[in-house]
Amino acid sequence: MPRILLTVSYDGTAYSGWQRQINGESIQACLEDALSRATGETIRVTGASRTDAGVHALGQKCHFDTLSRIPADKFPFVLQPLLPPDIRVTQGMAVADGFHARFLSCRKKYTYRFLNCRFPDAMHRLYHLHVPRKLQDTEMTRALADLLGTHDFAAFQAAGGTAKSTVRTIYRADLTRDGDCLTLFLEGNAFLYNMVRIIAGTLVEIGEGRRSPEAFREALETGSRLALGPTAPPHGLELTDVLYPPDAYLHPEFHRWHEEAEESLK
Repeated sequence: MPRILLTVSYDGTAYSGWQRQINGESIQACLEDALSRATGETIRVTGASRTDAGVHALGQKCHFDTLSRIPADKFPFVLQPLLPPDIRVTQGMAVADGFHARFLSCRKKYTYRFLNCRFPDAMHRLYHLHVPRKLQDTEMTRALADLLGTHDFAAFQAAGGTAKSTVRTIYRADLTRDGDCLTLFLEGNAFLYNMVRIIAGTLVEIGEGRRSPEAFREALETGSRLALGPTAPPHGLELTDVLYPPDAYLHPEFHRWHEEAEESLK
């Protein structure tokens, strides 16, 4: 059965998250329903990341199998009238039958946005966390440097996380400002449950001067969740992109990579 990889963008405001649920509208359910209508088959998709309720995505990835004759690159056109306007498929491509959107990902990019001004405004309310107190960008940037590299991020996992290994590698952690808007960029090989939102919530307290810029270092050294700040709200978070190994989509050793990747996440 041919396997298709889709890139999906969505505004998560109205949804209970990516994953299909008994109660609540999910991105996965909307996408599966649209694909089933388009192909005439019962389609189930596998996502690269199970984003929470209210979290947005620009580059979520998912795969599915189908016998449909619809060309892979035509799925964005076919699905557009079948999906609500806050969910869009932006790319479709055929991949090897051993490809797995979740287990074969090698990097993920996340963005968290803040609106740093005295009063909130209507235009940013769905995609930025409003922080009325002036944030110290320099202190926040200095703190982020401690996240780079390979560490045990056990302190950065919220209750309910199921990862057996909490060791992760962060390749990029930086902050930019454009007027009142601050943007946090994080790129790593993988992230723990609510890890990005915990980093964002801690950064706010560091920027406000209510927590030491050494907070991340302390949390890494002690493994204590108490060294970190609160979990930031979901609406400021975006899954920006999911990356795979070069030429992985058609590599002859796909099955071996799949097994090794799956084993590493157990």
